[in-house]
Amino acid sequence: MDPGFPIRLVLAPLLTCGIAYLLISWLVSCYAPKILDLPNTRSLHSTPIPRTGGIGLILSILLGWWLFSAALPLALWLGVALLAIISLADDMINLSIWLRLFTHIIVGMGFSLLLLLNGQHWLIVVAIGLVIVWMINLYNFMDGSDGLAGGMTLIGFGFYGVAALLANDHEFALVNFCIVGAASALLRFNFHPAQIFMGDVGAIPLGFMAAALGLIGWMKGLWVLWFPVLVFSFFIVDATVTLIKRFFRGKKIWQAHREHYYQRIIQSGFGHRNMALIGYLMMLLTGGSAIWAALYDLITLNWLMVMWGGAYLIIMLAFDRSQRYSLDKLQNDRK
Repeated sequence: MDPGFPIRLVLAPLLTCGIAYLLISWLVSCYAPKILDLPNTRSLHSTPIPRTGGIGLILSILLGWWLFSAALPLALWLGVALLAIISLADDMINLSIWLRLFTHIIVGMGFSLLLLLNGQHWLIVVAIGLVIVWMINLYNFMDGSDGLAGGMTLIGFGFYGVAALLANDHEFALVNFCIVGAASALLRFNFHPAQIFMGDVGAIPLGFMAAALGLIGWMKGLWVLWFPVLVFSFFIVDATVTLIKRFFRGKKIWQAHREHYYQRIIQSGFGHRNMALIGYLMMLLTGGSAIWAALYDLITLNWLMVMWGGAYLIIMLAFDRSQRYSLDKLQNDRK
């Protein structure tokens, strides 16, 4: 092992952070062209905000990987680039949902096929491809509150990097810490009150990277398959449960809405800042417990998954009941 290599684990995220900071600073300034996020039925903001932060985020990540010669599959580079280009076009001119979904499917299925073709049954390849597509979209769904998705990026990929370090894979740790560096720069401008949003151009590729790097770590033997699921469970549970509930209520699941738990918590009076802090705490707890459980046997890991599943269920049921009680009380007061 190159004795100077660990220094790269510090230099790479610092350089990526610096590049991202400079790019996003310019995008926030009055000199940069503006693509504004106008308030709509899904939004929790009331004034137009630039949604170009993802340009600086993704460019700095790719540049950091390139400068430090990150050993990554070509399918990952191509997937991130294609998703960023399509998502930027969507941020600018609102592309058809079917064109975007088709692109997500091509990237998700293509990555799964190229990564898993040798050694896995085709049904597993298809299933994992669909999981990647879902992760691409749910990350975007959860990017609706100041600092929430940026914090998820910093914490989630930070745990990926720590797990890779514990497995003595410095190269893969560097890949993830570059994302952490870029996310920390974004949070300087994206935490409440946000000066800029990451937009689809940031959220969509990040969702892909969360799934793709999670799979690569599994294929490299750095962690078991449940590990990335638990690390990003805060996003996965909220988006998945919300979508299922909308489906069974007969609502169009592809339409913009404000029914995610994080959106409802903000609307109940907690605000963007407190929601972000709650989210960060949950992410730290789930990710930290995943790192801890990785040191034990499979039985311990299974019990941890059951425990967190029960915890999420209790929290969601309690919040739903609280909202129903408040609504009933308000209606009774009006009578």
